Amino acid sequence: MPPSTKLAFIYPGQGSQHAGMGRESACQSASARRIFGQANEVLGRDLMRIMFEGPEEELRQTVNTQPALLVTSIAIHEELRARGLEPSIVAGHSLGEYSALYAAGVLDFVSVLQLVKLRAELMQEAGTTAPGSMAAVMGLGDEALTRLCIEAGGSVVVANYNAPGQTVISGETQAVAIVSEKCKAAGAKRVIPLPVFGAFHSPLMAPAGEKMRQAIEAAAFTEPRVPVVTNVDGLAHTTAREIRDNLAAQITSSVRWTQTVRTIIASGVNVFIEAGAGKVLAGLVKRTDKNLSVFSAATPDEAGLAAAELAKARDLP
Repeated sequence: MPPSTKLAFIYPGQGSQHAGMGRESACQSASARRIFGQANEVLGRDLMRIMFEGPEEELRQTVNTQPALLVTSIAIHEELRARGLEPSIVAGHSLGEYSALYAAGVLDFVSVLQLVKLRAELMQEAGTTAPGSMAAVMGLGDEALTRLCIEAGGSVVVANYNAPGQTVISGETQAVAIVSEKCKAAGAKRVIPLPVFGAFHSPLMAPAGEKMRQAIEAAAFTEPRVPVVTNVDGLAHTTAREIRDNLAAQITSSVRWTQTVRTIIASGVNVFIEAGAGKVLAGLVKRTDKNLSVFSAATPDEAGLAAAELAKARDLP
């Protein structure tokens, strides 16, 4: 890889999970087996069984989904590092931001897993006590969508700015349904209800947000080894204090992923590697800028392929 090559590692969030995730890592990597085994000990349950075998209904429960995605991303992150790949900057989508904090050295494994365990429990509880829903909106501009949400009176918000023309709304179920119909009337190409257990990244998560803020304040944060681009503002941060404050606000704030990708590009990065289950983020990055080089690494083999391709590029004249 040329000396000027800068890598961004990005980490997926809820929605990328699938039964069988992490199985290849456990089969091929002693490091992954240690990570998954330690996760079982910290959580006090057999997360590996749920990850590897499902059923999907059990894996889709937030209390299982979030830790499963975290440990899968961490295992792949370590596979990439073992192959000599190190990020110049990191970011994660929603839950994935916790994986990014581990990657940047801000939180150790046990601390980040304990925070994610609590986050998942609180979000599942909030989704039960204050039911809501979410819907993906395709082909409608951010300003138009934001205006429709504001007109609804605050009971529905833009939860995710994922890529140009790809957003997610979240809030009270009836309000989400009304805004969904208005989006179609305003020219949206598609509006897709999402199979989630709550109105994530909306004011309905406020009870969970306050408890998470207390836990985050009590956790031991270290200064990051590389910049972390946070969801709340889509900007790069280099101090533990800024990262802590933004993480505390994240659970009720919008995920500004489009801005995150643009901030990473502006930092001089020319290669993105998605570390973890699925290929959702790779698609969003390419949708934001189709000229970028993007790798998806969900297994040790894919991590090895990314490393080989980058080594080949390094050796080219």
